[in-house]
Amino acid sequence: MCGRFAITLPPDAMAQLFSALPANDLPPVPNYNVCPTDPVHAILVEGERRLQSLRWGFLPHWAKSPTDGPPLINARAETVAEKPAFRDAIRARRCLIPADGYFEWTKDAEGNRLPWFIRPEHEGPFAFAGLWQDWERDGQAIRACAIVTCAAVGAPEALHHRMPVVVKPQDWALWLGEEGKGAARLMQPTETVTWHRVGRDVNSNRSEGAGLIAPV
Repeated sequence: MCGRFAITLPPDAMAQLFSALPANDLPPVPNYNVCPTDPVHAILVEGERRLQSLRWGFLPHWAKSPTDGPPLINARAETVAEKPAFRDAIRARRCLIPADGYFEWTKDAEGNRLPWFIRPEHEGPFAFAGLWQDWERDGQAIRACAIVTCAAVGAPEALHHRMPVVVKPQDWALWLGEEGKGAARLMQPTETVTWHRVGRDVNSNRSEGAGLIAPV
C-alpha cells in the first residue's frame, strides 16, 4: 500500500535526473504530505520523455466524475494486467513517479495509529512504477495515475504486507516502453529501504512541513 508520500527534489533537478522535458504546470515542491487526488510529478513518454503533473487517483474510462467512487491510487502487480480499469494502461501507458519516501502506519496496544517514513537506503529518490490515462467527460479533462504495488518481502513486511514497486535507473527505459517488451518482470520488490518513526501530525492530510518526516 502507498497512500501518502513526500517529494522534495526541485523540478529542474527531477527533469535532469530522468532526462525529461518539464511541463510548465508542475506541482510545488517540497511537499512532505502528498495525498490521494493531489497533483504529482510523473515521467512518461509521448514521443520523448516528459515530466508532467498527473492527478494521483486513476480514473477508469467509465467513471462518471472524478469523485465517482474511491480514488484508485494503487494497482496490484499481481492483477493489474487483468483488471478492466488498468489492463490497457499497464500495456501502453506506464510512468515513473518520483518520491523521497512514503508513509505507512502500525498500531500500538491501544489501537493508536503510529506513522513511519520509509525511504531508500541509497542516495536519490524512489522511482515508483506507475500507470496513467486520460479521462474526459462533460468538457472536463484529467490525466490521472496510480502507483503499482507488490507484496512486501523481508524487513518491510513488519510495517505492511504491500509496498510500491520501485524501478531501478537501469530499468527506467524498459518500464517507460522505450526498450520494447518485458516490463512485467519489473513488478516485484527490488528496493532496499530503511525507515523511522515520525510524529503523528502526518495522520492529518492537512499537515505540512519538513517536520512530518523527522524522526521521533
